[in-house]
Amino acid sequence: MDVIAEGQDPFDAIVDAPFDSALSERYLVYALSTITARSLPDLRDGLKPVHRRILWGMRGLRLDPNSAYKKCSRIVGDVMGKYHPHGNLALYDALVRLAQPFTLRYPLVDGQGNFGNIDGDNAAAERYTEARLTRTAVSLMAGLDEGTVDFVPTYNNEEEEPAIFPGLFPNLLANGASGIAVGMATSIPSHNVAEVIDATLELIDNPHVTHERLMELFHGPDFATGGLIVDPSAAIAAAYESGRGSFRVRGRFFAAEAKEPGDRDAGIERLGGGQYQLVISEIPYMVPKGKLIEQIAQAIADRKLPILEDVRDESDEQVRIVLVPKSRNVEPELLKESLYKLTDLETRFGLNLNVLDATRTPMVMGLHELLSNWVAHQIDILQRRSRHRLQKIADRLELVEGYIIAFLNLDRVIAIIRSEDEPKPVMMAEFALTDRQAEAILNMRLRSLRKLEEMELRRERDALLAERAELEKLLDSPARQRTRLKRDLAALRKDYAEDTGLGRRRTTIAEAAPAVEFSLDAMIEKEPVTVILSQRGWIRAARGHLQQEWKYKEGDAEAFVVHAQTTDKLLLAADDGRFFTVGADRLPGARGFGEPIRNTLDIDASAQIVAVVVHRPGTQLLLASSLGKGFAAVTDELIAETRKGRQVVNLRDGQKLAVVRPIAPEHDHVAVVGDNRKLVVFSLEELPVLARGQGVTLQRYRDGGLADATTFKLDEGLSWGMGGETGRTRTERDIPMWKVARGAAGRLPPQGFPRDNKF
Repeated sequence: MDVIAEGQDPFDAIVDAPFDSALSERYLVYALSTITARSLPDLRDGLKPVHRRILWGMRGLRLDPNSAYKKCSRIVGDVMGKYHPHGNLALYDALVRLAQPFTLRYPLVDGQGNFGNIDGDNAAAERYTEARLTRTAVSLMAGLDEGTVDFVPTYNNEEEEPAIFPGLFPNLLANGASGIAVGMATSIPSHNVAEVIDATLELIDNPHVTHERLMELFHGPDFATGGLIVDPSAAIAAAYESGRGSFRVRGRFFAAEAKEPGDRDAGIERLGGGQYQLVISEIPYMVPKGKLIEQIAQAIADRKLPILEDVRDESDEQVRIVLVPKSRNVEPELLKESLYKLTDLETRFGLNLNVLDATRTPMVMGLHELLSNWVAHQIDILQRRSRHRLQKIADRLELVEGYIIAFLNLDRVIAIIRSEDEPKPVMMAEFALTDRQAEAILNMRLRSLRKLEEMELRRERDALLAERAELEKLLDSPARQRTRLKRDLAALRKDYAEDTGLGRRRTTIAEAAPAVEFSLDAMIEKEPVTVILSQRGWIRAARGHLQQEWKYKEGDAEAFVVHAQTTDKLLLAADDGRFFTVGADRLPGARGFGEPIRNTLDIDASAQIVAVVVHRPGTQLLLASSLGKGFAAVTDELIAETRKGRQVVNLRDGQKLAVVRPIAPEHDHVAVVGDNRKLVVFSLEELPVLARGQGVTLQRYRDGGLADATTFKLDEGLSWGMGGETGRTRTERDIPMWKVARGAAGRLPPQGFPRDNKF
């Protein structure tokens, strides 16, 4: 919309434009702003604008490592008012992250006070905490006063801020970055500075160095919280070659008595009587310690980890999580593997080297391209610093030459100043001085006259001339520039060498040993149980295989009573065709009436449970709908991993799942009876085995639908219950006369068949 002039009708300033084009243009501007000015780090200094402005603001407050701390509220207010006009909470969160040693591998802010902890607790309010810069941050900003980078106006044009930081510290790879923009994201882990510099030096010597050679020097991520990366070296190398990939990060088991952190007995503390306990000393990056302990405790409570007795947090400044096994016979490796599978003791960290290059263009780079661009940037910084210094030398030489002339003609200069009303033009004409030289001589204090010693001035001039010659040679020679960069990098490497506290590698990279094969069922103590499910859906499990009368809530009654083992999985079939799975070990006890099964499983409110089957690997079930369609299904494919279950039988409106019966291995025929009391028998081979579907027509009906279905062995005849309390059955062996092709209408069953049409 155009700017509305005074007295102008506002409606005259409205511009007609298609909504889709207007929306796309404005969204594109927003997207570009998010990508280039908020979410993605710059390749050259590894910072986002908010972090750069925080450090620049702290530099303006003179918060160097040797100065006193200042309140974070002062820092946030100064940065927000001058450089970053956004919420103080977002600014403070960014400041806190720069100061957390468990978040940044090489912190850029030295914090004093509560800046949060590895448990996931938040930092104290900004009015309680103080901060100053670290030496790493100072090295990242080194050269800002030497003409190395461009300065841009701030949001209100009252101040200036650097477009980037020129320091030699390789912050992008050293501290990593993460962010989500519009349509793209970045995820860069932290790395060891010594390894980054080693790879960079190799690249400077040989710009066409192979990726394999770089990976010999640059081993991979080095997280602030340590841990282990257990991917094969080939997979790590492939991720850095393309710029995309992920790493498996594990916590570290380590106890003081273990010989090596990677020892198979690492983390095992031996107790008396053959007992032991495991100690976790490092956890994966960005996993809150409190959340990890809660996961382990919940796994114990849910009986997913029956081999683990207890978990204790004995951490102080160092992480120490103690795991107590159920007994001394529990294999430590089995316990470790189960923790990796069930908790965040093993996580995945994604690698996405998406950064802004020197032209502010986002792109995903491999390691070689990333380092090449960074080296080119540092060469440019070196050239700009040299040109800036040459300009300073030229300015100083001009003044030194003027001082030498003044010294050689000191008496005449004093006489001109004393006698002339406008001495400057007279001096310039008499001694061939420039305006700056004459102005500098006139601005000298009397006490400075004693310093005008010719030898000192000539010595300074010679030194400046020699420095200028060296800088000109440097600018004219790319080889000299590379040598100078290598020398500066080697000097920086000494501060972050492997034998220093800050430079020592924290994350171990070693391919994991083959996983110990285990199943959760193997960790469950096996004992017989009787599972009772009522008509209203209340379920419980009693110890032992019992035959007795069970009590139910008023208005409720028995639906299913099944004998199983605690290691068994139960398949619950609902009449809407969904199958649900529940472990027999997770059922409530039988002291009361149990619990509603719908508290555990997402069973539709209108659905009814029609069968409870104990899962046996390889067992087949006969499934049939009320319309007379059906198929066979293997129980292995019916197990549902979630509480929402698995849709197995597809049903049309008004249909229900009517029959769920196990098929014995020796059975070879299917018997189906309809509501019309017609019986059909056909070969089991005609019944398809499916994982999901409607199935095929078992029997054709003119009226009504399917009443019941079963399988049997033809040679042994078809049996059915006689009813009553005796529990007697009757077997009809002369069945071939009912045997027809699948889908027939059938004929009346043998004499004595139950009136309810149920087998």
